[in-house]
Amino acid sequence: MGLLDDTAVELGKKIKSGEVTVKEAVTACLDQIEKAESTIHAYVTIDREGALKKAEEVQKKIDEGELTGPLAGVPVAIKDNMCIAGMRTTCSSKILDNFVPTYTAEAVKNLEQAGAVILGKTNMDEFAMGSTTETSAYGVTRNPWDPEHVPGGSSGGSCAAVAAGECFYALGSDTGGSIRQPSSFCGVTGIKPTYGTVSRYGLIAYGSSLDQIGPVGKDVTDCATILEVIASHDKKDSTSLERTDCDFTSALVKDVKGMKIGIPKDYLGKGLDSEVKEAVLAAAKVLEEAGAIVEEFDLSLVDYAIPAYYTIAAAEASSNLERFDGVKYGYRAKEYEGLHNMYKKSRSEGFGPEVKRRIMLGSFVLSSGYYDAYYLKALRTKH
Repeated sequence: MGLLDDTAVELGKKIKSGEVTVKEAVTACLDQIEKAESTIHAYVTIDREGALKKAEEVQKKIDEGELTGPLAGVPVAIKDNMCIAGMRTTCSSKILDNFVPTYTAEAVKNLEQAGAVILGKTNMDEFAMGSTTETSAYGVTRNPWDPEHVPGGSSGGSCAAVAAGECFYALGSDTGGSIRQPSSFCGVTGIKPTYGTVSRYGLIAYGSSLDQIGPVGKDVTDCATILEVIASHDKKDSTSLERTDCDFTSALVKDVKGMKIGIPKDYLGKGLDSEVKEAVLAAAKVLEEAGAIVEEFDLSLVDYAIPAYYTIAAAEASSNLERFDGVKYGYRAKEYEGLHNMYKKSRSEGFGPEVKRRIMLGSFVLSSGYYDAYYLKALRTKH
């Protein structure tokens, strides 16, 4: 087993003990990126020079006892919808091709303070709209286990990068499954934290009431450790929670006696692959044999969940994406006549087909006469 097989936490221990240097870990990832990227295409931007420079700075702080956390010196990849000051952030869209933020997302800042070394920004479905990482303006990402298959989405780049050994862990964002689904496709572990646990400041918004930044790692220990670092109350995010129970690694115990595990019957019926159903029930059986209480239950509103989700997400997306107009930043059409024509041409040329579809759907459900019939009904279903 080589260095790239280590989990983020295992590598952190080796760096702390002096068995591995931060530069060695970063170089191993960069070499793997060079080797695998032509096939996988997990990254939009790779910051080789910045990562090697940061590796030296972090190593010095570790040697001086300034950085002692479990992720100090461990290389990470960041989904390309999280702002990093001075690093191109595209949301995998042509409209933000030349956008370089002047500030850093709070979750990323928390990682940097813990000594993380950022390798680059990962590919994604454009503006996180999709579930295959095929709607990116920068080309598709492929599944490391079988390049003929998709890695899932929209955080497909982050999950593929972890699975391919192109980083030790990554950050993704999840609006309606965008961390969890590609994690399952790529055989890695991902979590969508409870809404408000991780600050959304610096995350380019898709559906503001649904978006959440979360970790992608090789196992549950990695994810719990990463979540402890990125979870924080942030005054810059009005939906940020003040949580006192952020010691997630303390929950990593084998004792599940008395724990209640719910199995939603509605999700195990029509349309589910039999192999997936068997795997879920087998996992429940293991927990039951270890002393957990496994119960089936009826969610009753499952049939309305997806329509409600798409209505709310599209409505919020159409509002959030209004700001991309070719005026202040991002792509601007080269030829146009007047201000309104510039808006129209810049947005028509800058956004991809999937994003345009969702903007149109969102504008429709928010329009006069349909707001009550669709959008308000979806909000009532959500609550």
